[in-house]
Amino acid sequence: MLSQEAEGLDVAAVLAHYEAHGYARLGRVLDDAGVEALRERADDLMLGRVVYPGMFFQPDATTGRYEDAPLGLGWQGPSLEYRKLEKLEKDPRFLAWLENPLFERIARSRIPGDIVLYRAILFHKGPAGGSNLPFHQDGGKLWGLTREPDLQIWTALDDAPEGGGCLELIPGSHRAGLVTALGGVIPPDRVEAADAERHVVSLPVRAGEALLVHNHVWHRSGRGRPGQRRRAFSACYMSADTTCVRKKKAPRVFPPVFRHPVRNG
Repeated sequence: MLSQEAEGLDVAAVLAHYEAHGYARLGRVLDDAGVEALRERADDLMLGRVVYPGMFFQPDATTGRYEDAPLGLGWQGPSLEYRKLEKLEKDPRFLAWLENPLFERIARSRIPGDIVLYRAILFHKGPAGGSNLPFHQDGGKLWGLTREPDLQIWTALDDAPEGGGCLELIPGSHRAGLVTALGGVIPPDRVEAADAERHVVSLPVRAGEALLVHNHVWHRSGRGRPGQRRRAFSACYMSADTTCVRKKKAPRVFPPVFRHPVRNG
């Protein structure tokens, strides 16, 4: 599914930008056939045409407000208004994409040893526009890990224009670490104190383009444009030495994605 454009990508330059700014553009790395295949499978899953036991579904808020998105409901029947689908590594099409050679090369450049997947997730803003997502960081106690991951690769399956659901972030904000120990949504007073609106950068993308997103960079997205869907697939990679420390439920087990070959002798 890799595009011809991906073959000439200067990975070293991309990673240097990522280190400095907390994000980087990979360009259009998913080819047309790959875009159509993943769009089709995303809709298959939302409409119940393909089913994998144990997948996570979150319906979207009918109000367009992130705060109103229902929690804990799971699958609510066929719908194109789900906000999130998780555990997409269960699906062969999404698994093939997150294990492609370019992503492996990038992950191995950042993460020593064996590499596992924290999550493989579809973020969806449906035909009604979906909901906004405020500034947040992906880590902290909410994630319940012994080590903070710092690599997510986000692939657009639909165009995400400025003012239409594209990612927005604060370059360099990852360097200060977590705003709160809990992680997740950044408190409004901290957003105001940082004068975040003055520093925000929009990252409009076309379908097939991919972005590297550091877990700690402040990022958000607004609502999509009515009648125009915005599907995006994100895979978060981390060291296999990372373990889950949550107490309320059984600790999570993370699927391996890139193993170092065993050496003989």
